[in-house]
Amino acid sequence: MIANLTENQIALKVIKALKEGKKKELLAIFDELQPYDLAMLYTLLPEKHRYRFLLYLSTEQIADMVEELEDKDIQLEILNKLGIEKTGKVMDEMDNDDLASLLEDLSPDVQEGYLSSMNQAESEAVQQLMSYEPETAGRLMTNRFVWIRDYFTVRETVDKLKTFAELSETINYLYVIDSAKKLVGVVSYRDILLADIDSKVSDIMYERVIAVPVDMDQEEVATFIERYDFLAIPVVDHDNVLRGIITIDDIIDVVIQEANEDIEKLSATGKSIDFETKAWVAAYRRLPWLILLLFIGIISGGIISEFEDTLNKVVALAFFMPMIAGMTGNTGTQSLAVVVRGLVTRDVSKALVWKLVMREFGVGMIIGIICSILITLIAYVWQDDLILGIVVGSSLFFTLIIGTLAGTIIPLILYKLKVDPAVASGPLITTINDIFSMLTYFGIATVFIHRLM
Repeated sequence: MIANLTENQIALKVIKALKEGKKKELLAIFDELQPYDLAMLYTLLPEKHRYRFLLYLSTEQIADMVEELEDKDIQLEILNKLGIEKTGKVMDEMDNDDLASLLEDLSPDVQEGYLSSMNQAESEAVQQLMSYEPETAGRLMTNRFVWIRDYFTVRETVDKLKTFAELSETINYLYVIDSAKKLVGVVSYRDILLADIDSKVSDIMYERVIAVPVDMDQEEVATFIERYDFLAIPVVDHDNVLRGIITIDDIIDVVIQEANEDIEKLSATGKSIDFETKAWVAAYRRLPWLILLLFIGIISGGIISEFEDTLNKVVALAFFMPMIAGMTGNTGTQSLAVVVRGLVTRDVSKALVWKLVMREFGVGMIIGIICSILITLIAYVWQDDLILGIVVGSSLFFTLIIGTLAGTIIPLILYKLKVDPAVASGPLITTINDIFSMLTYFGIATVFIHRLM
């Protein structure tokens, strides 16, 4: 019925059905939509139709829809439209980690108001998650998983799985705990299917369980998931007691979030700026870095003024200044991106650092040789001056090596100092390289000034 319709066409169809009170038609449409589609549909509806739209959705559908929304204001708007009783039921259905994320920025009084409307056990679980530091495994995990004991038979395991499958966020893995709730093994759903019905869990479980501590940073958790290709990973406290699990969908959110943060830092904005950000807010967030870079850039101007005589005597040198500075900044930014990406996915050792620096030095050499030969020929043909071509070519050769090494070494130093290497932003690297490139360019030109004249 709606398979070939766009989001806007579905919204118009829903609005018409809402106006005419066609419940059967609305329910048929909602049955065909995924939670994400319902969330997008809600945002497309005019304000006057939103409350009636919610009335036709089940508690489970509203819970799933709220989880899919990224705007916390809209999430809270929905909960506030439902009334205390239904709001509590919806929050009981939501994943506790998503709910903790939604409530964390609210005042304690407002948090208490929402939590008090929930089932006590669910409310306590959410409060437990909120007690962990932001962006850690404890904050990211869910307590909705199926655990079993090692003395269970496969038959007993399947019976428990059937009983709790709907409450569990995932049934890819079943975690085995002892009487003290400590994690002692793991069994995959596949292992259960292939095992004999009377087999003991202790006979088929894996005793070497890859788990993460509750205080591990979420980026490190993502690295574990990627390294072992897990669909979920258990979270334990310092006594190895199983506290929850982190699923692959949450890790995807983390990867996107961390990538966005790194892009913001690499572009020297530092905080989120999107299409909806007001002009004065965007300017305020960009200005600190840009003002800093402005003063650093003045140094470049000071360098040029020191070589004013050289520039006055050989005006053709000015033709190649933007190219020298631009190429140096570009190669530095490329190396920076490679290093920042590598630091996220690799454990850094002295041997690896040395190998990376030497590799990037080799890259700078190769790029420098090719580009310097090319620009030497261009300068010679354009200005009919071989010495000028040699000056420009040799300057580019050295500045490309400097730019590549700067883009490699600076983030490594910051990483060693326990500073986020993404802070070594592209504009900062570019500005620093401008200084080195101008010093190199005019220094070489000054040495050859008599030949150039």
